Amino acid sequence: MIDPAKLLSLTIPDIAQTYGAKDTILYALGVGLGLDPTNEQELAFVYEHGLKALPTMATVLGYPGFWIRNLDTGIDWVKVVHGEQGVVIHRPIPPHGRVLGHTRVTDVIDKGEGRGALVMNERTIVDQDSGAVLATLTQTAFCRGDGGFGGDARPSPPAHRMPERPPDLVCDLPTSPQSALIYRLSGDDNPLHADPAVARAAGYKQPILHGLATFGLAGYAIVRSVCGYDPSRLVSISGRFSAPVYPGEVIRTEMWRDGAIVSFRARVEARDVVAFNHGRAEVRD
Repeated sequence: MIDPAKLLSLTIPDIAQTYGAKDTILYALGVGLGLDPTNEQELAFVYEHGLKALPTMATVLGYPGFWIRNLDTGIDWVKVVHGEQGVVIHRPIPPHGRVLGHTRVTDVIDKGEGRGALVMNERTIVDQDSGAVLATLTQTAFCRGDGGFGGDARPSPPAHRMPERPPDLVCDLPTSPQSALIYRLSGDDNPLHADPAVARAAGYKQPILHGLATFGLAGYAIVRSVCGYDPSRLVSISGRFSAPVYPGEVIRTEMWRDGAIVSFRARVEARDVVAFNHGRAEVRD
């Protein structure tokens, strides 16, 4: 059973990581870049000469692993799903470097018996050489089997409100059938994304794409469509996961531009499914 005070004081080990050009390229390949070998602007993210890092690569830096399962949290980890993800980019992510990831639990909300709980955490990514904070990540875990522990029953934070007009921009990006097998090499080796038997046991027809891969692909759609392929223009990006994607599907990112704010959602048109919703990004000119 969840003990909120214990979770809020939980020590999650810091993660030191050294990464290079191959890691940066591998991440970009995992979120679908490089499928068009003639796109020279896209090539900048998958070729070591003049290499750029996608801003959402922050999600795989200083990654502490599945700490909800690995530490004494009292959470029924089998029933945990990734609810929300946010990234604030303080400085452009270097294509290679040494970083330190520091993760802490920031809030615990009891949604009630049979309704689950929300556990929020924050991760800061620090450049070990300069001491500069590169990014701050926020993540919400929806713990479906842990409601009713007598904790704070505050309402969930409201979702970003989506515009009611047709989208201003649409970007269709394919994924490859191997995309989950590639993305997992960036750190998330959950067999749900590789082993057909595990996927079937979880109720899926085949291994599913990582939610953070969908998140990264939507982030790239914004960098491509709004930022002119300049990753330094993306200041922040966040939203809620709402449905799985199967490797090989085309993801359509619909975007609404209101000044510096870009509202967005990622859809699988072939199944009429919204995979990532209530997206909000901030860009600079």
